[in-house]
Amino acid sequence: MDMLFDKEITIPVGDLKVQGYLQIPLHANAIILFSHGSGSSRLSKRNQQVAQQLQNKNLGTLLFDLLTEEEDMYYRNRFNIDLLSKRLAGATEWLKSLSAAKECRIGYFGASTGAAIALKASAVFQT
Repeated sequence: MDMLFDKEITIPVGDLKVQGYLQIPLHANAIILFSHGSGSSRLSKRNQQVAQQLQNKNLGTLLFDLLTEEEDMYYRNRFNIDLLSKRLAGATEWLKSLSAAKECRIGYFGASTGAAIALKASAVFQT
């Protein structure tokens, strides 16, 4: 599949930077940001498989870590909906400023804790 954008990225979110992987098929009209549940990351094989299926349907995907490695050492951070939704909103703002994504709508994919994070972050962008 031809890709417009396909690489590992570093996303500035507030005072921190988180790691991610952005893939945008050449003719994508939307990009799905993954809102990982507790303890999951951009390296999750299950999330990578879901991302591949979305890309096969011509949707871009952004898999990224909501927590830094240091933050993930504290179990309670994995359930801090306020913190994690701010990270997701920050990554969304970053993505919206990326020229490769300017023509794409943005959506979220999350389950369990990730769904709560996605719902809260999506409220930031309601008009």
